[in-house]
Amino acid sequence: MDEVAALELRSVDLQSSRNNKEHHTQEMGLKRLIVRRGQLFTLQLHFNRPFQFQTDHITFVAETGPAPMELLGTRAIFSLTQARPGNVWSASDFTIDSDSLFVSLFTPANAVIGSYTLKIEMSQGQGHSSTHPLGTFILLFNPWSAEDDVHLPSEALLREYILMDYGFVYKGHKRFITAWPWNYGQFEEDIIDICFEILNKSLYFLQNPSKDCSQRNDVVYVCRVVSAMINSNDDRGVLQGNWGEDYSMGVSPLEWNGSVAILRQWSARGGQPVKYGQCWVFAAVMCTVMRCLGVPTRVVSNFRSAHNADGNLTIDTYYNRNAEMLPNQKQDKIWNFHVWNECWMIRKDLPPGYNGWQVLDPTPQQTSSGLFCCGPASVKAIKEGEVQLAYDTPFVYAEVNADEVIWLFGDGQAQEILAHNTSSIGNEISTKMVGSDQRQNITSSYKYPEGSPEERSVFMKASQKMLGPGRASSPFLDLLGSGDFQDQPAQLQLHLARMPEWGRDLLLKLHARRVADRAHPRAPIRLEVRFCAQALLHKGGAREPLWRQTVRLNLDFGQEIEWPLLLPFNNYGNKLTEEKLIRVSGIAKVKETGRSMLVLKDISLEPPHLSIKASERAEVGKALGVHITLTNNLTVALSNCVMVLEGSGLIDGQISNELGTLLPGHTLQIQLDLYPIKAGPRQLQVLISSNEVKEIKGYQDIFVAAAGAS
Repeated sequence: MDEVAALELRSVDLQSSRNNKEHHTQEMGLKRLIVRRGQLFTLQLHFNRPFQFQTDHITFVAETGPAPMELLGTRAIFSLTQARPGNVWSASDFTIDSDSLFVSLFTPANAVIGSYTLKIEMSQGQGHSSTHPLGTFILLFNPWSAEDDVHLPSEALLREYILMDYGFVYKGHKRFITAWPWNYGQFEEDIIDICFEILNKSLYFLQNPSKDCSQRNDVVYVCRVVSAMINSNDDRGVLQGNWGEDYSMGVSPLEWNGSVAILRQWSARGGQPVKYGQCWVFAAVMCTVMRCLGVPTRVVSNFRSAHNADGNLTIDTYYNRNAEMLPNQKQDKIWNFHVWNECWMIRKDLPPGYNGWQVLDPTPQQTSSGLFCCGPASVKAIKEGEVQLAYDTPFVYAEVNADEVIWLFGDGQAQEILAHNTSSIGNEISTKMVGSDQRQNITSSYKYPEGSPEERSVFMKASQKMLGPGRASSPFLDLLGSGDFQDQPAQLQLHLARMPEWGRDLLLKLHARRVADRAHPRAPIRLEVRFCAQALLHKGGAREPLWRQTVRLNLDFGQEIEWPLLLPFNNYGNKLTEEKLIRVSGIAKVKETGRSMLVLKDISLEPPHLSIKASERAEVGKALGVHITLTNNLTVALSNCVMVLEGSGLIDGQISNELGTLLPGHTLQIQLDLYPIKAGPRQLQVLISSNEVKEIKGYQDIFVAAAGAS
């Protein structure tokens, strides 16, 4: 009987194109193998002769990390079998075609994610064995697999929260919410490598690389590492925060269009933090990284978001007699809005019932286990006040539920309570609607309706857990209990008399009405109302006053008065922050009682609007005409205008043009051709910034047909 020739490996086909399509990673490219755990992928091995299962022994070795070990889950050794043995590394379902062997490899749904090398060991009987490299592959989380902790059982949600590479971040003020287009770009070819570079520069990896890699099977662990690495407070993270107003050493947070430029700059400069980020930039970049790694993720905005540093569920705000909002001496603040992420996962580390969306916040506000990161905190736990559950749930609970107490401050101390607001914090919690450009209000997933018995009951439960059963004493509890500050002899409201536009004088009306009170049920009263306008800062607080006025009113019982107020453009034109928000405050002193009342109005000034029109038909590789129009409807010129275009699948990187000065009343028209790179739904983002207005943004959704499609 002739001796069978030793089996020799001639070539390997990782079948990247086919496998990547089956694993929903084809957008990352088809040249290298990128697969998801808990799902089969197929290889073709070409030998010098037909493979014989009975006598030819094949063992596969898959390794990841710097020191792979089976014990740590970073090395797997598995032999060819006829049937798949369950949720373990395996090679099975093979077919023999002449000198080729087609074999299906399976990675368990709890495997470590990362970049793997794959080798094969071959032997015949007891004879000589040889080892050959087969290549490398990247393994990601798999939300399509029912066995994976990130499983999301809805194709529509998977399209939105994994496959969609653009979206919106919601900014502004609870009454003037702006949709800000953002290019996530998680499928740009180098982004997956940068995501693992981020993991490999974390403090956990630098301290113990083998242990860190072994924990990358756990989505909770990976999320916490990424949350810490998006900011640079402890490490060589991606972004450096800047909440001042001097961005001359970098890029203003308002001038980013997407995540790709930020991640590429960070990587190209060897892990030097990119300047600068604020909350929406941190969250949008984290969304890119998590979607790229395979974790369903969305960006969430919370309007009037509390930063409750001392954990007492109360934020104190102070005004003086001149209606000027004073700087807060404590770290506590109320952001106009704050942006974080939600990631979808099973929480095996928590009691049953807390799976699903989890809050992760990469903005550096407070430390968690010694590092500036936050979460994952179960959204369900936040709603139910289960603040004892990991991670950082008390901090997030306070962000959406803290009470606001507004004080009149004078002679070095708080003198009286002007307002106690139980519902002013945590408003209009928003995210992009699935399959739509509309905004979705998700406040009800964070809390029961304000003022409802359920909401107050949860608040008391959370308070007792955070402050102890005695409900820590506070200087204003007696005042709150008496309710005296609510018994006022007049109702005051501020209204806009016309739509506010940046560049024009602002017209307001004070509406005052005399009502019955305990002290002077029906007597006339005299009011002195001091008004003050200040530019609001995004991080809470305000700039120096830019306008003041005093009004004196006499009110008979039942009488109503409207008083006009004029805030000239000259007063605010060069005094606002880049977000163009003004707070007009009024404090009315009642002459008869000496008591004070507060009236507030926040005003958002809209920037000019961009118009973007694209040709009716877009096709990969063919010219796509784009027409951009901007009319300066302000009373001042826009100087040093710069336009930046971005859009994954439409543009490789960015297109930037200097446009010069746009005079008042003039229109800028730009015509250009783009050559789309990828088929499918795409979004073109356009930003025009100037010295006067930093954020004139627009977008256009474009569906790109495949090349040659009729």
